[in-house]
Amino acid sequence: MTRQIYTWLAGLCLLALLPALEVSAQEPGEPPPPQIVQTVSDVPDDQAIESRIQAIFSEIDSLKRIDVDVREGVVTLSGGVSNSAAAIRASEIAGRLVGVVTVEDKIDRTLDIEGNVSPLVDTLNARLRSYYRALPLLGLGLALFLVISLAGHMLASWMWMWRRILRNPFLAELVSQAVRVAAIAIALVVGLSLIGANALMGTILGGVGVLGIAVGFAVRDSLENYISSIMLSLRQPFRANEHVMIGNQEGKVVRLTSRATVLMTLDGNHLRIPNAMVFKAVILNYSRNPERRFEFDLGVDAEDDPVAAMKLGLGALGTLPFVLKQPDATAFIETVGDSNIVLRFQGWVDQSRSDFNKARGLAISTTKDALESGGFTLPEPIYRLRFDSAVDPEAISRAAATGKVRRKPADPPTQEGIKAQDVAPDNHIDKKVDEERAETTETDLLDSGRPVE
Repeated sequence: MTRQIYTWLAGLCLLALLPALEVSAQEPGEPPPPQIVQTVSDVPDDQAIESRIQAIFSEIDSLKRIDVDVREGVVTLSGGVSNSAAAIRASEIAGRLVGVVTVEDKIDRTLDIEGNVSPLVDTLNARLRSYYRALPLLGLGLALFLVISLAGHMLASWMWMWRRILRNPFLAELVSQAVRVAAIAIALVVGLSLIGANALMGTILGGVGVLGIAVGFAVRDSLENYISSIMLSLRQPFRANEHVMIGNQEGKVVRLTSRATVLMTLDGNHLRIPNAMVFKAVILNYSRNPERRFEFDLGVDAEDDPVAAMKLGLGALGTLPFVLKQPDATAFIETVGDSNIVLRFQGWVDQSRSDFNKARGLAISTTKDALESGGFTLPEPIYRLRFDSAVDPEAISRAAATGKVRRKPADPPTQEGIKAQDVAPDNHIDKKVDEERAETTETDLLDSGRPVE
């Protein structure tokens, strides 16, 4: 008895799972089985469907000339319409009714001028009437746009306020332009929102964004130069009339503009360097520290005492009034060659009172004369010549008898001779820089009131 009960239960479970098994047996991706058209239903008859479709088409001007015929739920549309859009619309309307099995499109597309132009004219007239009704709203939106734009323009034109807040003419001008552009953008958004043109506003903003990206790629070098100008105006790496070396370019600073840094070279030439290059270059400023060290090498004979030569040379440097006592001059042995000992002398000068090149040249001359007057020999180059042909013995005897010839030691330099040498700085380039700064009206971003980096 228990076995029979289990058998009946298993059969019932199998019957319950048969629909699920049929569904799972269908392969994924296969189209569903076609729907079966019922032969008996409560749908309207063909005459009712035909009357209903004909009544709908009579209310639509572009579909009034379509004839409708319904047999066994199949709707046949014939007649003529002006274009394909009207025919497609008629088929879609007919297919929505209950009881329609399918729609046969036998409509003739006449493509007549009146039928195609009249809807366009009607649409244009309707749109013009809607614009006419919206004129007060459009006028209010335009008024708001003008008021907000004018207010932003007036606020941006208060340069005295921006210069007082930012204390930088370049940043003040940049913020002023940004305020003007922001005011126009806000006015445009408010005006379009008021008249309900949100779609147009989105289109405009999207177009502006795409245009901005395209322009950014096209003028990326100019943008880089512009941003570098902003950073240089904030950093202030140098002042006007300072002697600097920017990369491989050397000169006196004339001004810093929004596009380039203007230098006056030591040859008196006008040099403009793009600010993007200045921002990335290594800048050597000779004017920041007035004290500058010079150095030079002198060689003495290998048989001479190098310590005594250094002491004598430092004494000669100490007699020069333009050589600073603090820090004091120094000397050391640079190299020892086959026939000479190279000594390196170093000293400091004040560039604000002495010309560096003139002071260095006079220091070399004074030290050299002091060593020669002290009996030290500045050796000349020695060349060894080899002759493969026969050598004249008399020439060798004459050369051996001649020996080493030394020049007469020079007289030691006097204080009067040293003072007579002019080592004053050359101010000609400084005067040219001052004249150019006074003549031009171009904005200078260098501000002496800001701290220097």
